[in-house]
Amino acid sequence: MSTVTMTSRGSEFAALWRERLESALKAVVGPVAGFALFVLVWQVVAMRIPEIPTPGVTWHAAVELFADPFYDNGPNDKGIGWNLLASLERVAAGFGLAALVGIPVGFAIGRYAAVRAMFSPIVSLLRPVSPLAWLPLGLLLFKAANPAAIWAIFICSIWPMIINTAVGVSRVPQDYLNVARVLNLSEWKVTTKVLLPAVLPYMLTGVRLSIGTAWLVIVAAEMLTGGTGIGFWLWDEWNNLKVEHIVIAIFVIGIVGLLLETLLVTLARRFTYTEE
Repeated sequence: MSTVTMTSRGSEFAALWRERLESALKAVVGPVAGFALFVLVWQVVAMRIPEIPTPGVTWHAAVELFADPFYDNGPNDKGIGWNLLASLERVAAGFGLAALVGIPVGFAIGRYAAVRAMFSPIVSLLRPVSPLAWLPLGLLLFKAANPAAIWAIFICSIWPMIINTAVGVSRVPQDYLNVARVLNLSEWKVTTKVLLPAVLPYMLTGVRLSIGTAWLVIVAAEMLTGGTGIGFWLWDEWNNLKVEHIVIAIFVIGIVGLLLETLLVTLARRFTYTEE
């Protein structure tokens, strides 16, 4: 092998590693710099407004708080871990019910023109309504705070699932349906073998949008209904004037929401197919 060839390959190898190093630095340095700027601004604001806890005070409070997140001193004095689990349980219940109802309804709306003509105006009318506007109705119907909060989650979660699933069904190429008709497939096989694989990316997009909205709504709903939950815990800490715990709750809510979003984005990518 000539010296020129070896030098050329060495340069290509060095350029490749330089490019990878630059990409890694960008991936790390950018978020670190952004978070450092955020903490700096937070520190400046806290120095000017004494009621706002500094990052240091908040950190020490978080260490104490998470040293025992699952203590239980009665129904109105539980650790942040129990409150977080209670909120996730409500979100899972309302979100699961919304999926059981919303996805089949979305399939029906996208598949049949008559169903679309009947239900599209209703969906368009009710979708812009704030989920919290449904909470008093839930309290009236169920006479209890916990099912009323689940009801609010159900209402806010169902619309993205219906809309995205219906859009996905309506965009299935007509050629697919024509082939299914020629093969004389049953409606069940058309749904499971033709529509579902094509609609799955749209459906998962609706699921991802729904979970984000559900997590936003449960915090607000728990502030209004009370009981156990991260929203109630946040409001209770405000009543106790523990502002550092409020800041911790904000971070916890954001981190959990980010984890839920990341999980569903990963799932959506797993079932999204691209044509080569």
